[in-house]
Order: sequence, then structure tokens, then C-alpha cells
Amino acid sequence: MSFIDLIQVVYLVAFAAMHSLLASKQFKGLVWRRFGPKMDRWYMKFFSIFAAITFMPLAIMLLLFPGRKLYVIPSPWRWIMVGIQLLSCIWIVKGFRDAPHRFFISQQLSKSKEAKPLAPRGVYCYVRDPFLASGLLGMWMTPFMTTKLLITYLLASIYLYLGSLHWERRLLAQFRNEYKNYQIKVPRMIPWKGRGCPVESI
Repeated sequence: MSFIDLIQVVYLVAFAAMHSLLASKQFKGLVWRRFGPKMDRWYMKFFSIFAAITFMPLAIMLLLFPGRKLYVIPSPWRWIMVGIQLLSCIWIVKGFRDAPHRFFISQQLSKSKEAKPLAPRGVYCYVRDPFLASGLLGMWMTPFMTTKLLITYLLASIYLYLGSLHWERRLLAQFRNEYKNYQIKVPRMIPWKGRGCPVESI
């Protein structure tokens, strides 16, 4: 492993650790105690902007030091892969739009009398974690690969999967049997069971 590879790995681990800290229930509880309900409106915006800014050095590193080229997918297959990447972006947007309250601190900490029930709808009737599926597709459908990209994608895939497991444990603690029944009906990331929600919840 080269020195640049080591820097990349260390940065990715640090990025994942910071991302996990900001997404943790303990940190959100601290933010809630300090700033109160108004953070429901601003925390997700802050989280997204912070993630984008801290990801930029990694993107610059990949551009300046792409590493050895491993493969390039020829046409027309590359365009099919790019199309799948675009669909995965739409899937992410659907994941946010179909459950905006899932990112509210009050919902996650059960601090509001108006905290919403599980009530899955839209994309969540087909998969429990659309961000896991779309994240993996968005990365691995890249129609070219370098050694640095491969390192990034491998570590990011592990982080996405572990993050998905952590998120499910949090939902199980919050919704208990309701979420257990949901797990039986709806797969984690591949929509092979069809729609798992009543028609009226779509």
C-alpha cells in the first residue's frame, strides 16, 4: 500500500467516524438539549452540507491521484450502467421524500407528542433501506475503475452496510413488534417480494 493509499484509507475512516458521530442518537440528544425543537428544521440541512464539504478533499484526492486504471466498460454497456446510476439517484430522492420525518431529531428521540408512527409508504413498501441499495448501485455501476476508486468503494460499501444494520437496531428499539412485522414483509435492499404495504399507504 502506497503512502497516498494510506492517507486515503485514514481519511475515509475519519470521515465515517465523524459521519457516525453526527448521526448518533447520543449526539442528537445533546443537540436537542442545547437547541430544542428548532433543530428539527435545521439539523438535516447542516448534516448534508457538512458531509458534502468534508467529502470534497476525498474527491480532489481521487481526481489528482486516481491510481492505476483497472477497467473501462465499452459502449453501449457503459450507458446502461450510467442509466442505473441515475435511477439510483432518483431512488435516493424518493427515500427522502417518502419519509421526511425519519430524519427529524424529535422523531428519533421520541421527544414530540406528534411523533409519527412507522407507517411505511412509497419506496419503503418495497425496501426497508433505499439508501443502502442506491448507494451500492451508484458506486459499483461506475463504468470505469481505478485502484483508488476500488479502495474507496470497498470501504464505503462496508460502512453503508454496517450503517444500515445500526439504523435497523434503532428502529427496532423505537417501534418494536411493528418494525419486526415490517421486516418480515419488506426486504432490506432488493425489492423481490413486491409491495409490502396496504394500498392506502402508498
